[in-house]
Amino acid sequence: MTTSRHTVPAATTPMSALPLGPRPPAPGPLSASLAFGWRALLKIKHVPEQLLDVIGLPILFTLLFTYLFGGALAGSTGDYLQHLLPGTLTMTLLLVSVYTGVGLNTDIAKGIFDRFRTLPIWRPAAVAGALLGDVARNTLAATLVVAMGLAMGYRPEGGAAGVGAAVALLLLFAFGLAWIWTAIALVVRTPGAVSNVSLLLVFPLTFASNVFVDPETMPGWPRAFVDVNPISHLVTAERGLMAGTATAGQITWVLLAATLLIAVFAPLTMHLYRSKS
Repeated sequence: MTTSRHTVPAATTPMSALPLGPRPPAPGPLSASLAFGWRALLKIKHVPEQLLDVIGLPILFTLLFTYLFGGALAGSTGDYLQHLLPGTLTMTLLLVSVYTGVGLNTDIAKGIFDRFRTLPIWRPAAVAGALLGDVARNTLAATLVVAMGLAMGYRPEGGAAGVGAAVALLLLFAFGLAWIWTAIALVVRTPGAVSNVSLLLVFPLTFASNVFVDPETMPGWPRAFVDVNPISHLVTAERGLMAGTATAGQITWVLLAATLLIAVFAPLTMHLYRSKS
């Protein structure tokens, strides 16, 4: 009696599925962060509804506030637009920056966060990449505000260079502010909670600032708050750059504020990220 022995071809053994040659090197911090930044852009590509806020907010704020308040506050919509547009530009980017934290918390809620933690990559790459990817979203929002303003008759005396410098400064501040939202995203439980807490902070600071009206027209106690409001300092620098009258002190104040936000909340975010269970 003979027995047949079936041998498994070498090509179909489990070991054959493993790649031959040396193991590729682990990605560095920069390449890993850029990969996650590209992921943030791909999420917009596959879910374009995410751009509804980026497109809708600039159009809504610029059109609504110009034609609603222009005649009453400045005598004409044209004059008011010159004062308002740097403010709505600032307001739009601050509101859009909230979605950095919302996106991070969404990944946590779906369990993607835990998968990232198991990868052999630089640990902060997921957070840093999300922030870098959202710079593109913020740039799109800024471009829409400026384009809308130009179509409505806004003419910046600082020219293209002044507008470019204003947008760059605002993007830097929004990047620093987004670290606050990422820290909140690692503390609260749901994306909706991140959005609610963030907007609860942004809206009072934005409306109680010099975005819409001149603080000189306000009574003493609200004006005192507006004068020390960091959003007022940011808007003042934006108006100065776009009008070509910005001072070194105005620009330096925003740079220091953005640096302080990053210096405080980036380490805090990473501490929360590492200790997240």
